[in-house]
Amino acid sequence: MKPSLQQYVEANSKQDIDLAPLLDVVFILLIFFIVTTVFVKETGVEVDKPTAVSSQQLQKSILLLAVTQDGKVMYGGTNIGINGIRATLLQATQNDKRPLVIQADKQVTTERLVQVIDQAKLAGIEQINLASEVE
Repeated sequence: MKPSLQQYVEANSKQDIDLAPLLDVVFILLIFFIVTTVFVKETGVEVDKPTAVSSQQLQKSILLLAVTQDGKVMYGGTNIGINGIRATLLQATQNDKRPLVIQADKQVTTERLVQVIDQAKLAGIEQINLASEVE
């Protein structure tokens, strides 16, 4: 006996869902998020920052200086010393005025911190911020 048209249609109507377009969309989204991710440059040294109740997020294009517990001034993972701050910041801000964030260890003396801020002011930095951790 020959199968009827209805039996033939029912037998061939079992269709699977094609997952290839779904995978394409997932990979495109993954590539999008990887490309648009902003990476923050760290200073390259571990600094134990003091805590603060009032703190706010800063923009992404900032300059980072770290002052370690023993008073070393670090920029980009290298020790530039107190005398290298002005030249380094002048070179980093040739074409644009970016804010400076100082990540000072909480054991750093006030005298050393004032020296760093003075050198930054002499380099023409207008906005200087101290990094802290939220309580």
